[in-house]
Amino acid sequence: MLFNSLTFVVFLVVVYGVWRLLPGGRSRNVWLLLGSYVFYGAWDWRFLGLLLLSTVIDYTAGRTMAGAGPVRRRAALLVSLCMNLGLLGVFKYLDFGIESMVALLRWLGMNPHWETVGLILPVGISFYTFQTISYTVDVYRGVTEPERNFLDFALYVAFFPQLVAGPIEQSTNLLPQLKRPHPVTREDIRIALHWILLGYFKKVVMADTLAPMIDSIFSAPQSFSFLPLLAGGVGFGFQVYGDFCGYTLIARGVALLFGIRLVVNFRRPFLAVSPRDFWRRWHLSLSTWLRDYLFIPLGGSRGGRLMTARNLMILMVLGGLWHGASWTFVLWGAYHGVVLVLCQLLVPRGAEETWKGGKRVAAILVTYTLTLAGLILFRIRSLADLGAYARGLTVFGPIGPAMEYLLPVLAFGTLLMVYHEWAERKNDDLVLLHAPAWLRWSVNMFMLLALALSDSQQTPFVYFQF
Repeated sequence: MLFNSLTFVVFLVVVYGVWRLLPGGRSRNVWLLLGSYVFYGAWDWRFLGLLLLSTVIDYTAGRTMAGAGPVRRRAALLVSLCMNLGLLGVFKYLDFGIESMVALLRWLGMNPHWETVGLILPVGISFYTFQTISYTVDVYRGVTEPERNFLDFALYVAFFPQLVAGPIEQSTNLLPQLKRPHPVTREDIRIALHWILLGYFKKVVMADTLAPMIDSIFSAPQSFSFLPLLAGGVGFGFQVYGDFCGYTLIARGVALLFGIRLVVNFRRPFLAVSPRDFWRRWHLSLSTWLRDYLFIPLGGSRGGRLMTARNLMILMVLGGLWHGASWTFVLWGAYHGVVLVLCQLLVPRGAEETWKGGKRVAAILVTYTLTLAGLILFRIRSLADLGAYARGLTVFGPIGPAMEYLLPVLAFGTLLMVYHEWAERKNDDLVLLHAPAWLRWSVNMFMLLALALSDSQQTPFVYFQF
């Protein structure tokens, strides 16, 4: 069930309307859980079993740790990790592993005839797996109390606004709210509707408008020269941002209608002044998860420069692999690992905060250029296409035909950067909501008109494939 579909709108009206009529407490959570299962089952009802299996595994692991000794607690954690990562590995990486092994053996002169399994990737499995893992690790660390109520824990795993594409919530934030939701005020509803409208604009108007152009460029990079390929890379950055940030805003807005405050997932990433700063602004819930449950346990930055570099490389390579079973994603992760290591060596901690004026603008441009190279690695379909893309960037064609690709990118890029700089200067994520009434309503009417005139084909969200 896509957020950008009439089916979802009807579903949300029904679920929210009944939820408002219920007296509160347990009945509301039961209703939300049923609605969440309907939402997820609409993709493919067979995967509900997998979602329930993960729920039972981690609920049992948490209950097993309650009052247990160190050995039993460690055993429960290991079972949870092995089962969760095992399911993720089978469904997401088994075919990739088979294909990679066949390619390696053929390179060595052998001729294996292994067939891939062809498993369908369950939507959202990477997101809810990381979310359930965070719970068992937090219980093991003593940060979270083992949840006694199975229904509350099941809702923590399956809460529909953020189930299939995040943000990835940790138990310390989401679980207490599901047990005791915040009272929904008129201001909450106002903020929620603002986020939902802005999210739909970013997804339907910006991302979906750019998508066909981006697809045409990346499907045949050998057919294009420098300017269209540059527009394709820059445009994909705006597309994937509009798509993913749009989803997150809709998810946060819908959750707020139910009294749930989800974490911020994006904070004006294209204004980052260093690679380190970029990962404090882009997909924050994943960056935070990797920091808390991988980077810090590996030793973080406590073991000197060499150890920090090792940990950063492990972090980013695994982060790349999390995004997809492809060597281009591994290469993307490794690239960002190298860039982060160089940033750690060349940019002292806290130096970014002192950069103002021209120095800040230059830092933004350098960071964006480095990010752009990563975006091309992220979007490219194969290493052969990557080579064709790189060769095309050395070919300079006529400007006239390239304007077809450059103009939409410049238009959306200008709107995005002006809005982000405005919010950055005010240090306010709700800057439009706090603007004068005439400006706020003018922008809202513009977004509503753009949505009404958009030719959206209910394009799936990019991160659903992860």
